[in-house]
Amino acid sequence: MAVAGNGWAGMGWDWSDAGEIRRRLERGADPESWNGSRPLHRAAVFGSPEAVAELACRVADVDALEDGVTALWEAVLSRKAANARALAAAGADPWRPLLGGWSPGRLSLAGPTPDLFPVPDGVSLSAIERAAAQEAHRLTAALGEFYDEGMGLACVAGIDAGEAVRRLEATPVVDDGLLQMLDELLEEPYAYDMDDSLQIVGVTSVPGGCVVTQPWGYAPQMPGVLARLSAGTVCYGLYANPKSGNQGSIARHGIIEGSDLHPGGGPEEDDTAEQVLASYLYHLEPVAYACAFAGLRLADRRAVTGPPDAWVELPRGDYWNL
Repeated sequence: MAVAGNGWAGMGWDWSDAGEIRRRLERGADPESWNGSRPLHRAAVFGSPEAVAELACRVADVDALEDGVTALWEAVLSRKAANARALAAAGADPWRPLLGGWSPGRLSLAGPTPDLFPVPDGVSLSAIERAAAQEAHRLTAALGEFYDEGMGLACVAGIDAGEAVRRLEATPVVDDGLLQMLDELLEEPYAYDMDDSLQIVGVTSVPGGCVVTQPWGYAPQMPGVLARLSAGTVCYGLYANPKSGNQGSIARHGIIEGSDLHPGGGPEEDDTAEQVLASYLYHLEPVAYACAFAGLRLADRRAVTGPPDAWVELPRGDYWNL
């Protein structure tokens, strides 16, 4: 008789214990279903090679799809090379075209383990794809790791910090009260109510454009800010929302083209080939994704984490309506 809850009740993020998975399967756990998802896909991301192998030999189809992708795709996307090899050894197809026409194998050629699978003759990256991969590796290394929760930024193509300040009609922070607020915010980002501190943003010129940043709030991503910054160009806005995760927006020529996006969250089923590659290259790297989208080639993370070229104050107004 099958165990209640498909036999996976109590399984959380950790799917690495192959012995526990084997015991559950032997007691009747369903190898095809976990909480509306596929256990093999879960193990491909959160499990061990041994756990993956245990499940792979129990499923009807090791290349079964969930949200348009196989478990092998998930392992490649998550940089779980050992899990990907275990799936390939169990018969998973690295060269099956999936999202945007990419296969897991060809996608891996752009990542940190291009030798993950034996490559068939005639399969390779284009010159443009290789260049994109090289820039992604350089940019993510240049930015490194840092705490970005609660941060807002706008990456703007083709204009410098001075032009961004002009477009925003902002003024340098010189008022003693604002300077004190700024010092306290940099020391303790939640020292003030966000509505009282939204007017202060940092601006920094970088190769390819500029970055408008706010370490404690979402102001750079407000529609009115993005619309002003994107006149005649394009920018990508990001807010690392502590409650709901990373939120992205695209503005082009003063018009918001996309909102409620999920930079760093991985490819989606209707993405183009170019979007799939970018989502893979910057998986779990939302700030780097935003910079790359606007063609910014940061040499380090100062434009994001500070100190910026200048702190400025935005005029009071409604930035939620264009």
